[in-house]
Amino acid sequence: MTVKAPLKFFAGRQSRYLAEKITEHFGTALGKSSVMEFSDGEFQPSFEESVRGCSVFIIQSTFPPTDNVFELLLMIDAAKRASAYKIVAVMPYFGFARQDRKDRPRVSIGAKLITDLLTAAGVDRVMTMDLHADQIQGFFNVPVDHIYASSLFVPYIKNLNLEDLVIAAPDMGGTKRANAYSRFLNCEMVICYKQRKKANYVGEITVIGDVCSDCG
Repeated sequence: MTVKAPLKFFAGRQSRYLAEKITEHFGTALGKSSVMEFSDGEFQPSFEESVRGCSVFIIQSTFPPTDNVFELLLMIDAAKRASAYKIVAVMPYFGFARQDRKDRPRVSIGAKLITDLLTAAGVDRVMTMDLHADQIQGFFNVPVDHIYASSLFVPYIKNLNLEDLVIAAPDMGGTKRANAYSRFLNCEMVICYKQRKKANYVGEITVIGDVCSDCG
């Protein structure tokens, strides 16, 4: 006879409100955890209840990324050392996902580094949403549940009953997702082509496609 491991949900400081909503819908309470802060800026998360033999879900968006990523890593490590059965990182926002390839010489691939850190910390599974690029799933050596927000947004947009709706892809990388929305909503799509003069600065945007059906 197989005995299922009990489920426990915990939250990092960035995503406590979301975690409370998730556990409310799940019909359980959010697990007790705390974070001790030291005078030099270090912090130490800890679980204030036993997680031995439990499937532990740690909910933490990593935006802004640095401290929140590291807090998540520390919580995963703490759960592993506390003999959790399985550890699932729930990351609605996956920080450093924009660095998914080597787009110029002598730069890191930050998304790959984050996946390696999560694996090294002891995560067994990752749940995330609308990754900047689908191929990031291939960086992991553990299962990844990639959830699409369109399951919520498409019905909401439909209920707005908007006329002359056009879906715009903010860049070339977003065309696949924008095309999926336009097909579900049966509307037109345009693509925004960005020209960057330097990193993180858009010098010019050109819209490819028609944004108005009456413009001729």
